Amino acid sequence: MMDLMEPVESLKGVGEKTAEILRKFGIKTVKDFFYNLPRDYENYQAPTSINEMRPGKVVIKGRISGLSTRRAKRRNLSVTEGVISDATGAVKVVWFNQGYRIKQFGPEKEYYFTGNFELKNGRYSLISPSAAEVAQIDPRTGLAPVYVAHGGLKSNDFRRLMGNSREKFALVPDLLPSVKTGLRKESLFQVHFPSSVKDIEKAREYLAYEELFELILAAKLNRRENEKLKAFKIPFNLAKTKEFLAGLPFTLTGAQKRATWEIFQDMEKKEPMNRLLQGDVGSGKTMVAAMSAYGAVLGGYQVALLAPTAILATQHFEGLSRVLEPLGVRVALLTGATKKKAELKKQIVNNEIDLVIGTHALLTDDTEFSNLGLVVIDEQHRFGVEQRQKLMLKSPEHKAPHLLAMTATPIPRSLQLTVFGDLDVSVLSEMPKGRQPIKTRILQEIETRDRLYPRIVETVERGNQMYWICKAIDDDPRTETTSVKSRTMKLQKLFPRYKIEFLHGRMKPAEKDAVMERFARGETQILVSTTVVEVGVDVPNATLMAIENAENYGLAQLHQLRGRVGRGVEASECYLITSGDMQPSRRLRELEKSNDGFYLAEVDLKLRGPGEIYGALQHGALDLRIATFSDTQLIHRAQRDVKEFLKKPENMVKYKELMTGITKYQQLTTLN
Repeated sequence: MMDLMEPVESLKGVGEKTAEILRKFGIKTVKDFFYNLPRDYENYQAPTSINEMRPGKVVIKGRISGLSTRRAKRRNLSVTEGVISDATGAVKVVWFNQGYRIKQFGPEKEYYFTGNFELKNGRYSLISPSAAEVAQIDPRTGLAPVYVAHGGLKSNDFRRLMGNSREKFALVPDLLPSVKTGLRKESLFQVHFPSSVKDIEKAREYLAYEELFELILAAKLNRRENEKLKAFKIPFNLAKTKEFLAGLPFTLTGAQKRATWEIFQDMEKKEPMNRLLQGDVGSGKTMVAAMSAYGAVLGGYQVALLAPTAILATQHFEGLSRVLEPLGVRVALLTGATKKKAELKKQIVNNEIDLVIGTHALLTDDTEFSNLGLVVIDEQHRFGVEQRQKLMLKSPEHKAPHLLAMTATPIPRSLQLTVFGDLDVSVLSEMPKGRQPIKTRILQEIETRDRLYPRIVETVERGNQMYWICKAIDDDPRTETTSVKSRTMKLQKLFPRYKIEFLHGRMKPAEKDAVMERFARGETQILVSTTVVEVGVDVPNATLMAIENAENYGLAQLHQLRGRVGRGVEASECYLITSGDMQPSRRLRELEKSNDGFYLAEVDLKLRGPGEIYGALQHGALDLRIATFSDTQLIHRAQRDVKEFLKKPENMVKYKELMTGITKYQQLTTLN
């Protein structure tokens, strides 16, 4: 058996330069390389002849000639063109910013080309196809794996390097118990050197099971570790809690009451609470956090609330101050822009502040607490593990503070059981009274002038505001997508009397905050933005949203974006604008008919393919290579096997590679 932890340069054909590129993308060992799985497969068994091509995705077989590269009018764009021919005819081929194609092809060699045959600048062409030399494809299967390009390494390079290591797959050791011996090496071999579509599916199923096993095992071990920690027991004060509720101008929903009671019970225990509070946009998570913080302060402990942005921290500060300061709670805001930081930090360490709300400024070494008993993290997926741990370590006496993590992304039950298997979960499934459902409409681009523009005028003239969401920051001639900047210019010409601003992720933080603050104050009528507003400031006065090129977004993201409106008592609308004349996708139709984030979360799981994880984690905290959380049978099987695995303590020593490998999952799933 081979040592999968050997450096990647030990493989044939991987020199120092190639190894450096691979390391840059996290491929450092032989194991990393073998688990760099294909993102797709090309099937070259039945290519289309050129004279029979129809618009859409095609696979053709032919020779290429006449290659040349020119600069487009746009400064950063190069266009490489050529002609592909077979016995039946010829077709123009175009690549954008892929100048290396000039040197890729041999004049007498045949290639398979896979790409979209479409109308471009008045002429049908094959646009940006992938290419594979016919001689390198196994004629018995006609299947070729497609790898994600890394730096200068293209899919063909990965196929070649995998081919160099073909014999080594037979030496891959088993990883997990309770499965057939040799299944791991067989599965890895099949995903890289497939013999049939059926064999690929079987191989992917084992690798998905392996991944889920590791993830669930990590979550279970995290829970064990958390149960060993000691925390401050914070007593529940019934009388003061009743006074708090009596003073509210509204009645809590049943879900808010249940979640708050679960939190109070957790804080009375000697081990630290590790609870995830999930609720749809506008479900009242902040009020649950306020009651939890008040309970901790009544018990004599300090509370820290960590928010991902300064503007969200400020919003929490203003809202919680209004609720808690009349009850004697001393509330402070600590962000990068806070003046007299040293003075404030001195007050915190001297126990002169009960609740401190802030951003990353809370994490600095010189921010110390006297008796930190509760940590609340808003949009917890926005923070890395190290950042969370840093805040948790600020509690005195080597005791861990209780932790309440909040997320506005509804998480399906199957995901809770795996990624968040080490957490207790409270769900806010009801909306507060007075909230009106957002009316959602699908709109074709050509209908915007007649149907949307009049709504914009009505909205602004009655004193309300609008979000217009765009996919891109800058224009790209390769696509029809309108950018934030050009959409702002177009809208300003159409509505010259309105103040219109744009917002995107490449702006400096201070600049972004300033734009958002002007919008929050009502100084800007229309905000044109990328998805940076997906989780952010609460602007109850914004009652209209348009999402351009809506078909290019995931269902969860569309629902989060839509949640920026409908946050006040007035009726709100969201228009999903589709490009071209294609029929609306199922996810757009589902969004049009439902405002229920939990229902949409389950739909999203069914619509997504393997390898993509739902909701909060699609921000990059965790990327599964192959598993999908819609496969409940595989999840249950992995859960059952993990339970059996943990019954035998000797397994922790016996399966060394497994125990080393799950460390990354423990870091990603743990919240303490």
